[in-house]
Amino acid sequence: MDSETEPRWRKSSYSGSGGGDCVEVSAAAAVIRVRDSKNADGPQLRFGREGWAAFLAQTAR
Repeated sequence: MDSETEPRWRKSSYSGSGGGDCVEVSAAAAVIRVRDSKNADGPQLRFGREGWAAFLAQTAR
């Protein structure tokens, strides 16, 4: 883990209600993390603030 405190994860409102398709997001000052809630110890995508904004702009299309 980075030198920051343990991230606080939030489940996406777009995740499925049946527990199958769940994405969680954690936002800190310098990095946004995204993970699969079914695999909390698995890999994470990490974005800087500008990268996250660009990602959201593309997914909103």
